[in-house]
Amino acid sequence: MNLYIDNRSGSPIYDQIYTQIKHQIISGELEADQALPSIRNLAKDLRISVITTKRAYEELEREGFIYTLPAKGCFVAPKNVELLREETLKQIEAHMEEIGKLAASCQLTREELLEMFRLSMEE
Repeated sequence: MNLYIDNRSGSPIYDQIYTQIKHQIISGELEADQALPSIRNLAKDLRISVITTKRAYEELEREGFIYTLPAKGCFVAPKNVELLREETLKQIEAHMEEIGKLAASCQLTREELLEMFRLSMEE
């Protein structure tokens, strides 16, 4: 598992860890039931606080991407199709919101926007 911390990023370190691990799970780089590094080892490898790593893992577990077995560690949760679908829908909604803002900034009508979308889907 490769994780990179960008200290110049405006994003908190725990969020960078959370986002990268989540992406690796969704993309299939990390497979179901694969063991993750221990919280302490990951903190040591990244040279960050154990608390920061723990927060990222807790967030991943809360959202169903990983599970913890006492005295054994953290593991990638089996992919929940509905969870992945919901995550994708959130991304689509965010992109649509951005499209709406861009369309409004250049005064595109709803019809013009829909026509652009129809044309892009035909390609």
